[in-house]
Amino acid sequence: MTELGKSIDSAAIEELLNRATVGIAGLGGIGSHLAVLLVRAGVNNLTLVDYDTVEHGNLKRQYYFIDQVGQKKVDALNNTLKRINPHINCYSYDVKVTEDNITQLFSHSDIIVEALDKACVKKMFIEHCIKLFPGKKIVGVSGIAGINDCELISTEKISENLFIVGDFVSEITPPINLISTRVCAAASMQAHLVVQLILKLK
Repeated sequence: MTELGKSIDSAAIEELLNRATVGIAGLGGIGSHLAVLLVRAGVNNLTLVDYDTVEHGNLKRQYYFIDQVGQKKVDALNNTLKRINPHINCYSYDVKVTEDNITQLFSHSDIIVEALDKACVKKMFIEHCIKLFPGKKIVGVSGIAGINDCELISTEKISENLFIVGDFVSEITPPINLISTRVCAAASMQAHLVVQLILKLK
């Protein structure tokens, strides 16, 4: 066993994951997969924020099912997560993230994950989270489009509390925009980083 593995036992890991609350802004390709991965890892408290509805096109890369088309994403994902673990606590908000509601939505989250679509909204959200919650860890994502190698996706520590996952290059441009395999790779890296942050290994 590695020195890192010796530093924390399985009971302590389970307790830390069980107690932590993770807030996720955006429940698309990144956010929906990330939420599922966190629940399967043992995170039992999630704040889910998205104002969108599940569409047929979302099924190509987002963690939704054909019978959920037409449902609000917060409701559909909440139901899916409860099928994995009916004992989790999901706090779902069917709203658009704005400068005015970030405090209300994420003040109770220990770690905040940015999984939003538009660059300007991502920037606004991260900047406001840093200002409003100086002690919270924030995990963002940037540059996951295209068919480039997944090995190009990395985790950058921008500051003491801000981490960004991505290749920092790939933009959403035709003919291949976002593809599920690369989106899921980034979501997995974000989810694993969140777990490490909860366990205070980062």
